[in-house]
Order: sequence, then C-alpha cells, then structure tokens
Amino acid sequence: MTGTAARTRSYFRRLARYYLWFTLCFALFLGALAILEHEGMPRQWIGHLYMFATIVLYAIIGVVSRTSNVSEYYVAGRRVPALFNGMATAADWISAASFISLAGTLYLHGFDALAYVMGWTGGYCLVALLIAPYLRRFAQYTIPDFLAARYGGETGTRQGSIVRALAVGGTIVVSFTYVVAQIYAVGLIASRFTGVDFSVGIFLGLASILVCSFLGGMRAITWTQVAQYIIILVAFLIPTIWLSMKFAGNPVPQVAYGSVLPKLAAREAQLAADPREAEVRGRFRARADDYAARIAALPHSWEAGKIEAQRRLDKARGRNAPLTEVRSAERELLDYPRTADEAARVWTELRAANLARAQPPEPHAEPFPGKTREESDIRRNNFLSLVFCLMFGTAALPHILMRSYTTPSVHETRVSVFWTLFFILLIYLTMPALAVLAKYDIYTALVGTNFDSLPTWVSYWANVDKANPLISIVDVNRDGIVQLAEIAIDGDVLTLATPEIGGLPYVISGLVAAGGLAAALSTADGLLLAISNALSHDIYFKIVDPGASTQKRVTISKLLLLAVAFIAAYVASQKPADILSLVGAAFSLAGSTMFPSLVAGVFWKRANFAGAIAGMATGFLVCIYYMLHTNPMLGGSLDAVWFHIAPISAGVFGVPAGALALVVVSLVTRAPPRASGGLVAHIRAPE
Repeated sequence: MTGTAARTRSYFRRLARYYLWFTLCFALFLGALAILEHEGMPRQWIGHLYMFATIVLYAIIGVVSRTSNVSEYYVAGRRVPALFNGMATAADWISAASFISLAGTLYLHGFDALAYVMGWTGGYCLVALLIAPYLRRFAQYTIPDFLAARYGGETGTRQGSIVRALAVGGTIVVSFTYVVAQIYAVGLIASRFTGVDFSVGIFLGLASILVCSFLGGMRAITWTQVAQYIIILVAFLIPTIWLSMKFAGNPVPQVAYGSVLPKLAAREAQLAADPREAEVRGRFRARADDYAARIAALPHSWEAGKIEAQRRLDKARGRNAPLTEVRSAERELLDYPRTADEAARVWTELRAANLARAQPPEPHAEPFPGKTREESDIRRNNFLSLVFCLMFGTAALPHILMRSYTTPSVHETRVSVFWTLFFILLIYLTMPALAVLAKYDIYTALVGTNFDSLPTWVSYWANVDKANPLISIVDVNRDGIVQLAEIAIDGDVLTLATPEIGGLPYVISGLVAAGGLAAALSTADGLLLAISNALSHDIYFKIVDPGASTQKRVTISKLLLLAVAFIAAYVASQKPADILSLVGAAFSLAGSTMFPSLVAGVFWKRANFAGAIAGMATGFLVCIYYMLHTNPMLGGSLDAVWFHIAPISAGVFGVPAGALALVVVSLVTRAPPRASGGLVAHIRAPE
C-alpha cells in the first residue's frame, strides 16, 4: 500500500509539472501573438495560427498517448488522479452549447436562461450522489455493461443481450444528437476565424478530434481535455475580467456584476419609455399585422405576392435599372415561398419575429415576467421543466458517466466529482456576469450611436454569414440613430464577439475562438468514444464475437469511431438546427431513456429485466413522441404542446413515464434472480 501511494503521488507530481509547463508555454504563445498583432500581422493570419497551433497541440498529445491496450483505450488504465479527472470531465462537459451559446441565451432571455446554469450544475449533484461512485465500484467499461449485468444476469444470456442492445441504442441516439451539435459548432468557429467554408471548417475540426480519440482512446482524450480546460478557462475569464474592470472597477466578475445590474435595470426602464424606441416597435408591430393579414387571405395573398414579385423584376429589367436593383428583385422572387403552405409557415415565423421585436425590453433580472398571471405561470413552469430535464439528462449522459471508470478508486471518483463541480462553477458562475456586462455595454455604448460611426465589430460580424447575419442593425425609423429595437443579435455571437465589444485586441478574440473550439472538440471526443465503445465492446465483443482478441477489439473500436465521426460530420454540415436545440433534445432523451433504469439499478433490488425494458422503451417513446409532435423544426406544431411545456423540455414527460413503467412492470412480473440483488449489495458496499 505504501509503495502504491508513493507511485500515485509521483504520478500526480509528474502530471502537475507537465501541465504547469503547458500553461507557461500557452501564456508565451499568447504574448507572442499580441506582439505580432501590434506589429501589424493581419487578423486572418492570427486566426490561422490559433487553428493550426491547437490542432497540432491536440495531435501531439494524441500521438504521445496512443495505445492498443484495452484498459488504457477504454478507461485510461483506471489511474487518472481525481484533480485531473475533474478537469477533464469539466472540459468534456463544457460543450459548445455552454461556451458559445449559454452567455448569449442569458443576454437574450435574462433570468429565464438561468435554468441552464441550475440544471446543468444540479445534474452533477445527482451524478455524485446517485450514480458515479457505484459505477466505479462496478469497475467495467461502459454504461450498457452495468445495465446488462444488473438486469440481464450472466454475460451472453438472451436477457443480457436484449438489455445491452437497448442501452447501446439509447447511448447512440443521445450521443449522436449531442455530437452533431459539437461538430456544427466546430465548423462555425473555424469558418468565422479562418475564412474557410463552413463544410471545410467541419472537416478541419474533425481531423483534430480523430487524431486524439482514434489513436489513444480514453487515455489520449483525458490528457487532451485537461489541456483544453486550461484554454477554456483562460479564454472565458480574460474578456469577462476586462469588462468587469471597465464597468465595476472590480476584477472579480462574479461579485462585480451585482453593482452593474441596477444600472442595467435603469437603462432598460429608460429605453422602454423612449418615444423613438416606441416608434420603432410600432413599425415592427405594423409589419406583424401585415403578415397576419396575408396569412388570413391565403391562398389569394400568396398568388398576388408572387405576381407582384415577378412584376417588380420585369419592371427593373425593362427600364435597365442598376445591376444591384435587378439582382435584389431576382433574389426576392427566388426567396418567395414556392407554395401557399410554405407561405403560411414562413409568414407565421416572420410574424412571430416581428411581434417579438415589437415588445419593450424585458427586465433582465426579473423572474418570469408576463403581461398576465397566466403568462408568468407558464414561463415559471417552463423554467422548472427545463431545470428538471437538464438535471436528469446530465445524470444519464453516457460520455460523462464513463469517466467514473477512469479513477483509481471509489473514493477518488467521489473527489473527482467535487473537482468537476468546482471547475464547472468557475465558468458557470462567470457566464451570468458576462451576459450582464456585455448587455450593459451594448445598451449604453451601441444604443444611441450614429449609424455613420458604428463600431467596426458590427460590420465584421454582420458580414461573416451574409445569408443569416449574426448581427443586424437597420435604421427602421430613418433618424440616423441606433435604437435598441433596431438591433437583432444572434445569441451564438455574443461570447465570440465579447473581446471586440469590450475594445480588446483581436488576439483575445482569437483566444476566445480557441476556447470555443476546445469546448466543442473536448465534448465531441468523449461522445464519439462513447458511441464507438458501445458498438465495439457491447455489441461486437459481448454479443457478436466474445472470443475476439484485445487487439481486434481496439481496432474495431477505432474503425467504428472513424465511421461515426464522418457520418456526424456530414449531418452537421447540413445545419440541422441551432446548437442549443440539439443539445436540449439530447438531454431530454438521455434522462427519459437511461436515468430511471440506472438509479433503480443501484437503489431498488426489486427492479427486474422486464421493468428495465419497459422503462427504457416507454421513456424514449414518450419523449420522442412529444418532440416530433410539438417541435416545428421536426414537423410538429406548438399548438400540440401539453400544459404549455416547450419541446426542449420533453423529458419532463419522458422521465416520469419511464420511471412509472419500470416500477409497475417490475412489481407485476417475477422478482429478479438473487445474483442481481448480490450485485446491488456489492456496488453499494463500502470500498
């Protein structure tokens, strides 16, 4: 024991030394880029340097950590110290949705968006209390391993294979949905900061993902994620601390933004009462009324609009109008809805968008604002439902739970979850501060500016994606002054644009992009490994070919990882939905499908095979049914919602349905064998 403890301490010190050197080199790299920018290096070159340096760094770690050992490939040899496992898990957890989208969502929705912070953080408390230590005590490789052993009896039995196959199916659906969002974000960042096409950006990022996970599995991913967390932390804190000093004179943003909130509230009240703002909001309301009239007059309004668009094009061509005017008329005709049904959908969306912009600014810090008590109650219920889904989804995400297997002991797993929470909170407690500080900057510095003297960052981000501008400022009332209602900003742009909003040099913008890239890549690595391990270990080795050699198992896992990565990249290149919607769907599906069976498997000996099958199937089907019938992007309608609950919170119905099915079916069917109860007693016994 003394020798083992000495080796563990030596290993920890060696890792700490490596990462201290990495942090020092990273700081020197930032300093060098700052000097080069000061000497006149073009922005695009800085973006290319960041992209090249990060991919090379992750490639080096992947090559150094390459392995064909099963234990090393699947669970990093079960020797990752708690502190470093906490950093790696935090990087695995702080995905593109957290790093890129969450601050923007807080900016746009204020108090309501705190549901994400509370749900994602609270979910780790469930992981620590209900699942992680018991999985480590079980000491296998994957989540389907545990479910198959708990509910299916001996390896190779028919029942075990059925449970394993269902669990693998749930793992793949959840992880694939989530990984598409991460690869989509990789393409977004790469295209914005290097100038390459979106699809090319996706495959550049994919190369970085594969060079780690393909060569070294969990071992390479773990050590890469520790480095990625350091980049994420520095990238997020520097601009936020800068804004905190700028507006509050305090370098601790988590404390300082409290003094900015009253100023922001006063500015919101001032803008709500401003007559020029009211004039702009009135124009948006008039546009919404026009779309409502068109919808009411369908299909005649669609036919008349198409004829009018064609007439404008013919008129422009007939009088030899300038080329820009002709091209504008051509685009208008091309973009016109093809059918009356498409017109109804498009005009309904445009009406809703104009109605939203016709509303006065909502108080950022007011909980559940609404014109009526009923509207306020609906927002509160959606807030609580989202917290519920994110908490239970977090506690059932396969790629997060897999990290429980990588520590040396159950005690180290518990300590690791503490460190994970600590490292996550360093970021999550800063995000509300960033949203408030950036919002105050925009409300005071941008609103009221002359259109002739807009800051350069506005035009830069407006031109990144001309088809769907990330920020748009149009002089609706033609007074030459920017009003708040005239600003349309995409939530995904806020974190990436924060350095420029705050007046920091472009090298910090590149750093933030590198942080967003690290967040997306770290999560994508873990998700792809979860999918490939489930297919290679749980399907190929446990069901198809139990006699496969260790070398063959790792090779199959690598090939499957490669195939899944390219399929996910292709799906992401089609831009299926926004990042937060995809992530929300993944959490609802994870909680509905896996959570009841996992928790009952640890704490209720009466839970049996039939109950687990019923619970997983019922939870998944209820959740997917609600999504398909209520989410407009999936062909559903918001009119079909139950109790006014938004589609992103489908898990609020899926989790209870799955839990109820598991309990009822377990009670009306035969009790599980004694071996199942013995497994429960073993994993719950003190180490």
